[in-house]
Amino acid sequence: MTIECAKQWDPDSVSEVLVLGVPSDWKNSESVRQVDAKTSGWLVRLIEAEELSTKPTKTTVLLSPPGLAARQLVLVGLGDLPLYEPGVAYRAAGAAAKVVASKARKIVTFIGFEGSEMARSSALIGAINGFQGQDLLRKEKSLFQPESIRWIDIQPESLTQAVILADCILEMRRLVNLPPNILDPIAFVNEATTLCKDLPIEIEVWDEPRLRAERCNAMLAVAQGSTKPPRLIMFRYRGNGNGPPVALVGKGVTFDSGGLSIKPTDSMLTMKMDMAGAATVLAIVKAAAQLKLDQPILGIVGMVENMIGGNCMRLGDVLKSRNGKTIEMHNTDAEGRMVLADLLDVAVENKPKSIVDFATLTGACLVALGTDINGIMGNNPAMEAELRKAAETAGELVWPLPMHPFFSEQIVGKVGDLKNMGDGRWGGATIAAKFLEEFVDKTPWVHFDIAGPAFLETAKPWQDLGATGTLVRTTIEWLRNQNT
Repeated sequence: MTIECAKQWDPDSVSEVLVLGVPSDWKNSESVRQVDAKTSGWLVRLIEAEELSTKPTKTTVLLSPPGLAARQLVLVGLGDLPLYEPGVAYRAAGAAAKVVASKARKIVTFIGFEGSEMARSSALIGAINGFQGQDLLRKEKSLFQPESIRWIDIQPESLTQAVILADCILEMRRLVNLPPNILDPIAFVNEATTLCKDLPIEIEVWDEPRLRAERCNAMLAVAQGSTKPPRLIMFRYRGNGNGPPVALVGKGVTFDSGGLSIKPTDSMLTMKMDMAGAATVLAIVKAAAQLKLDQPILGIVGMVENMIGGNCMRLGDVLKSRNGKTIEMHNTDAEGRMVLADLLDVAVENKPKSIVDFATLTGACLVALGTDINGIMGNNPAMEAELRKAAETAGELVWPLPMHPFFSEQIVGKVGDLKNMGDGRWGGATIAAKFLEEFVDKTPWVHFDIAGPAFLETAKPWQDLGATGTLVRTTIEWLRNQNT
């Protein structure tokens, strides 16, 4: 798929489909006026007759529009212009693209996605994502990318950066959507090596003997029930700036059966997505390298499979983590925090300026925030505020959960130093975060629980079901300002 930009819309240019963004205040939209003039007032008559909706992501498909060269006119609502921001732009353009993607197209033109340059870029990223589904292994595809996209009124530099981000998100989504018999820890290493080829990213892989030598016993315990060997991968992007790196840490459980604390069938079916945190880190590091960000980055991901076998973790086992703290195993389905415990210690050892981790960690976060909002927690309010601001700028949804000290009382062990579960059902997302906090020392740290937004079990108007690519745009926006 090729993507080009133009400053102005040429109504006589060849295009199979014309996509027009329509705000609630459509009378003040230059793009609506342009298209309406070409249709001799037909478009405005339809809007005035309320034959279409201007609510965000609502689409209307019109065939053979009079006066237009395009065979189809797809109208998508943008909502109230004062509220028009990158998140709305992303979803609206994605919704239009998903409608257009119902069949193969040659040229699709997008017009009317106005507002800030960030909103225009977000719209383009949303459109590119809307064209791709999770039908990776289907003989007959359900969604089709057009041969070419023509985007009206976006700066060439913004287009280039948007395409880089969109491509990294698409690669991340593909990895998360691959089934676990295809994407195991070794396959992820191979994919990551290929994706980072020819980029200024150094990759270091720790195999099982190295993991044992490095005392990554918590991570190894999660992997020991599987025939698939674990791997730790470090990505180093030196950047163009000075000072220590930002460490990005990702949970990479390529399949999670729950172990002896086995999941029910319905919960296990989508557990190929439990490596979304690792895929997020890979996408961010790759995008940062392609965008030539100044900030040095150290990406660390732990790839394991959590299975049941004669050698798997048992309830009541006590393990010694890399930083020396012993952990009582109270639930083998709370395995992500075990993997992250060792990864965070590796990060601390590299003396970063800060740490951000990404993990599909707890069902409790879905209960608290639903499936559309990422949970954010940490030990540094200023850093947390920076990331929340970056999310707002990028148009993604995050919300803080409490980190009061008394939550730590629930993870105090009786045989070991810690236990990997709290005392009951309540406050599970925070309890998991407090467990992770035990392994970051005094380094400024923020934890993202992406269990809800990372993977759609029901399709959205703007995106197919499956992996979403959440928080890549947010983190890149934050990283832009880290070495200025």
